[in-house]
Amino acid sequence: MKLLLGVTGGIAVYKSCDLVRRLRERGHEVQVVMTASAQRFVTPMTFSVLSGRKVGTSLFDDEDPEIDHIKLARWPELILVAPATAQSLARFALGMADDLLSTIVLASEPRVPIVLAPAMNTMMWENPAVRRNLGLLQETGRVSVVAPAEKLLACGETGAGGLADEAAILAAVDAAAR
Repeated sequence: MKLLLGVTGGIAVYKSCDLVRRLRERGHEVQVVMTASAQRFVTPMTFSVLSGRKVGTSLFDDEDPEIDHIKLARWPELILVAPATAQSLARFALGMADDLLSTIVLASEPRVPIVLAPAMNTMMWENPAVRRNLGLLQETGRVSVVAPAEKLLACGETGAGGLADEAAILAAVDAAAR
């Protein structure tokens, strides 16, 4: 399957590196698109080596015509965003298109399923605005959410908000692909 992996900023970004390896082991073609904040945690080069493809990082890439938001929006059979930050959920829910990933999500084919794996602080996860945004996205009928794990978070607090484990994310991808 052609799978577009959106990587948004947060400490859980490093876990998405291994996720790319697991997806490729399962035979998926993986195109990674990173937000600017994700690039502060892991470089695009890492994902490029793991995916075997150039990583999309900018809405305006004059050097590579293949990294075009409309071409990329039409390419995948499934979109996975892991980790999905509160910021990215809000952008997707509100239909904002101000970076490469949000533009791809907004311009993607309505038949293409979207799997979101949120990761954030517990208070953010439980915030009514985040829940409202998730509800709006799920109402579309094409978005499924892999609930975050309850554990010790990078901030030192314990609670729901950690990126779901790899097995749960892969199971959600399999379920959405059916």
